[in-house]
Amino acid sequence: MSQNHYHDVLIIGGGAAGLTLALRLAPNLRIGILCKGATSESSTFYAQGGIAAVLDEADSIDQHVADTLIAGAGLCHPEVVRHTVEKSAATIDWLIQQGVPFTRDGARPDCFHLTQEGGHSQRRIIHAADATGKAVAETLTRNAQDRPNIQFYPNRIAVDLITRSEPERSCQGAYVLDDSSGNIDTFNARFTVLATGGASNVYLYSSNPDVASGDGIAMAWRAGC
Repeated sequence: MSQNHYHDVLIIGGGAAGLTLALRLAPNLRIGILCKGATSESSTFYAQGGIAAVLDEADSIDQHVADTLIAGAGLCHPEVVRHTVEKSAATIDWLIQQGVPFTRDGARPDCFHLTQEGGHSQRRIIHAADATGKAVAETLTRNAQDRPNIQFYPNRIAVDLITRSEPERSCQGAYVLDDSSGNIDTFNARFTVLATGGASNVYLYSSNPDVASGDGIAMAWRAGC
């Protein structure tokens, strides 16, 4: 039997973006997080390597921006790159506060180990061994599960957004397939957030998980975004 759910904020996607938002929202809001598979199944979980950020005195925001624009081969929006780079250190600080176990520098135990990867002119990759995404996903998921105002809905596939045009165009939530029962449930919300990741699964071969199928992008397009 189909069910109706109501939340102040409905977040479609349980990766780093959706989890970060849920943890930053006010604790008095009722938040629902839809996960297409298990709560750990996201592109974030499978990301290895590390996260680039300006964390060393020898590095600079301008250098990081320049490296990114070169690696982007003219496809990047410079203002977006600069905004992201400028916020990188503060974002890493927040992840550390959340308890993400980044690898320490053996020679300087009070510092984190930084590596240098392709396209970077400085050592600016902070990492948790070689499973950084797993460490981030598990930490943020655990913290969100500890919040009484956040409810996870695993094995739920958003089918389409609920929209209306009167008195003004707005989104009211989403129709969601319960993959366990086969029922279509209605999730109403004051605010609906698409944190569904990319569309790598449109390619025949991809190292990303099957959940990265681009349906969030399609839902946004159908809704008029």
